[in-house]
Amino acid sequence: MKIAVVGTGYVGLVTGSCFADLGNMVTCVDVDKKKVAELKKGVVPIFEPGLEDVVRRNKGSRLFFTTDLAKAVQAADFIFIAVNTPPNKQGEADITNVKAVAMSIAKCINRYKIIINKSTVPIGMGDIVTQIIIKHGPPDVSFDVVSNPEFLREGSAVADLLHPERVVIGATRKSAAQKVAEIYKPLQCPILITDVKSAEMIKYASNAFLAAKISFVNEIANLCDKVGADILQVTKGMSYDSRIGGQFLSAGLGFGGSCFPKDVLALVQIGKNNGYSFQMLPKVLEINQYQRHYFLKKVTQAVGSLKGKTFAVWGLSFKPNTDDVRFAPASL
Repeated sequence: MKIAVVGTGYVGLVTGSCFADLGNMVTCVDVDKKKVAELKKGVVPIFEPGLEDVVRRNKGSRLFFTTDLAKAVQAADFIFIAVNTPPNKQGEADITNVKAVAMSIAKCINRYKIIINKSTVPIGMGDIVTQIIIKHGPPDVSFDVVSNPEFLREGSAVADLLHPERVVIGATRKSAAQKVAEIYKPLQCPILITDVKSAEMIKYASNAFLAAKISFVNEIANLCDKVGADILQVTKGMSYDSRIGGQFLSAGLGFGGSCFPKDVLALVQIGKNNGYSFQMLPKVLEINQYQRHYFLKKVTQAVGSLKGKTFAVWGLSFKPNTDDVRFAPASL
């Protein structure tokens, strides 16, 4: 397969590098000239276990880096959009970067392409990208826009991409979805083909559910403090129930990182924009923020006044095996 991946952040770089490792010809595009120059040397700008080895193993043979989006797009059959969508002041995902990439694709598209939204985007982004390309692209060139949300966990992103629990592909035309599915065929994983909006929603719904699970166990942990129960024993007992499982039942300062906080907030805002007010998800966020205050309260109860005291913080990132400190509890 000939693939272009626009954006070399966590999602774009892992996606492009692993696709190359599967035998595809991949060009990763970024506007940051310095980052591209370093990647050409095999210098990876983020810490992610196994990623540097994958990049160095494939660069120059199946994996290439460039700032020339037009050249990469024109040579590719599949174009993955994997740029950042940070929250804006209202909590919505800022789609400025995605729209800019769509506009650039429209200006240089030269034949049939499948354009894949890999970034976490609001419901309906597939329609927005489609309209941009129809309006600004050549009238005689056909294309399909597909949603293929990522489910990569920082700290295990390479393993997650090469050994996924599922791949979700949303498309208007089944033929386009099936072509994208061919990229994932070597992974021998379950592939769910849906419409575009359902695929976009699956990403938000999944992250919101996991965030809710963390806030729930933190509520239980706080009550355990009050009644003298051991939260570690409680969660161990819960985890044996196959309906619950043991993942995301670690009580602590709450969830952080670049996904859960912004995705839950964005989903709440998507609801508001469509006339629906979530009852539970705002509480998930409220509980998560409260955990920081609850922790400080426990510290002051244990040591008294914090004035003049020196504290050591073990771990700054929001989880092990990553250097990402975005929305990390230790930094807030």
